[in-house]
Amino acid sequence: MKTGIKLGIDIGSTTIKYVALNAKHEVIASGYQIHHTQYLPLLKSILTDLYTQFGEAPLSLAFTGSVGMGVCERFSLPFVQEVIAETECVKQNYPTCKTIIDMGGEDAKMVFLKDDTIPVMRMSGNCSGGTGAFLDQMALLLGCSTQQLSLLAEKSNRIYNMASRCGVFSKTDVQNLISKHIPSEDIAASVFHAVAVQIVGGLSKGMKITPPILLSGGPFQFLPALKSALLNYLNLDEKDIISVENANLLTAFGAALKSTGLKQQSSLKLLIQQIDNPAKSLEKISSLMPLFSSEDEYRHWIAQKQTTFIPEESLEHCSENLYLGIDSGSTTGKIILLDENDRVVFKYYAPNQGNAILNIKKGLSLFLEEAQKTGRKFFVKNSCSTGYGEDLMKAAFHLGESIVETKAHYLGARYNNPEITFVLDIGGQDMKALFIKNNIIERVEINEACSSGCGSFIEAFAKTLNYSVQLFAEKACFAKNPCDLGTRCTVFMNSKVKQFLREGAKNEDIAAGLSYSVIKNCLFKVLRLHDFSALGTHISVQGGAMKNHAIVRALEKLTQTEVSFTNIPEFMGAFGCALYAKNCS
Repeated sequence: MKTGIKLGIDIGSTTIKYVALNAKHEVIASGYQIHHTQYLPLLKSILTDLYTQFGEAPLSLAFTGSVGMGVCERFSLPFVQEVIAETECVKQNYPTCKTIIDMGGEDAKMVFLKDDTIPVMRMSGNCSGGTGAFLDQMALLLGCSTQQLSLLAEKSNRIYNMASRCGVFSKTDVQNLISKHIPSEDIAASVFHAVAVQIVGGLSKGMKITPPILLSGGPFQFLPALKSALLNYLNLDEKDIISVENANLLTAFGAALKSTGLKQQSSLKLLIQQIDNPAKSLEKISSLMPLFSSEDEYRHWIAQKQTTFIPEESLEHCSENLYLGIDSGSTTGKIILLDENDRVVFKYYAPNQGNAILNIKKGLSLFLEEAQKTGRKFFVKNSCSTGYGEDLMKAAFHLGESIVETKAHYLGARYNNPEITFVLDIGGQDMKALFIKNNIIERVEINEACSSGCGSFIEAFAKTLNYSVQLFAEKACFAKNPCDLGTRCTVFMNSKVKQFLREGAKNEDIAAGLSYSVIKNCLFKVLRLHDFSALGTHISVQGGAMKNHAIVRALEKLTQTEVSFTNIPEFMGAFGCALYAKNCS
């Protein structure tokens, strides 16, 4: 009689791990492989190898992991929640453990174990901060692998503070450090420190992290600098850590342990046959309504929107009295100059590259050059600043006024629509929403920790698919079957996009789906809306992201409300400042 095996398969966002146990719970086969989203072919290959080794041996099977759940739903296979699986493994094999810290590709987990009590579990899944995907993104910025990132960090002499939550926000911090010629070793160490901060702060949530601690997951297994950063942040040393060989396989081990008693596939052979014929189980690609039914509808839509455009004039033909508005943001600087007739006569937009004052100085110098070419004399009657650098700009350039950015954006929005009820401003890495009632800003919402409702969300995927942002937006407008990508972290969305592409979705369908996702993230994740009536019937959109007509149209489709925008959506904060300066003169 053949000896039975207990098989646990952990399919995560980036890897497949498996462990096969005999009746004595001894490991008789195991493995760890990156699946590059091709998890079904790799799963079949693994099962084929196991069949070659164990043949028709009685099988006790359980899947676990974020992708493993989908596989089980598709093929009606037994599933064990990953935290439960891992906790079972640790309890049986490492009974002295008090805290489990597990880091995977797209999630992180912390489990607090106490004698004779139910374990307390904490999981993250909405943000890339504190995950392997975060480290992958940071390594890419430095032009190295994650293993090389770890080696660099071990040679560091200094830690720099940087965003420890959103991967996209951290990207800006890393780029600023690179522009300042900070050594790569120190940047790498700062990245690992940020991850440690996020793991502890994001998962402990008031619970005490008590040694001995077991570190689990691929990043801890293969990146020594991550372990060192966590120990330094917790002020612990090696004696407080339970050393585990192949800690990245613990969840698969636990799934094998929990497989007994679950509904079973009768044999490896039948399981291979089922996975080898997935066509019967594949679901139809989920799609949303097209943004535009035809190019004619799009052209008609654009013609209607031009009624809210702001007039522009050349310096040769404008009035000599001008009004200056400066919007100094966290990553970019914007300048607008208006004449007496509220016409834009000069505009400037550029990234700060780590120095906001020099950026605005450059913009003002360009204006002076343009003004001198006309041979005319101009007088700036009043000036105003707003944004993150509001006070800094006012002091540096001796401006007359300054206002908070919410007021600046409101003034810009109401210029063409005095009855405005809602303003949505989406920039590259931030989002602001203004709820207005009776000409008063009644409520303000901003995204403080996630970039998934921002312009960089689209920009990142356009680059991934080798499109310019403009062409990506154009393709989105004419997509026939926009993919329903849901609402996810910018970094995590990569795997969702790859899944749709693998199942036959076209690039334009991906582009349109991402436009929908930007708006869904704003409305549902940041604003937490349940009823669109809160937006009112006069909606205005601003920010660089709104140059993408697909995003604007997605907002109209989801809210069933017409939306207005201008020809200079990225300048509306600076435009509002200039209007305020004119009104105060």
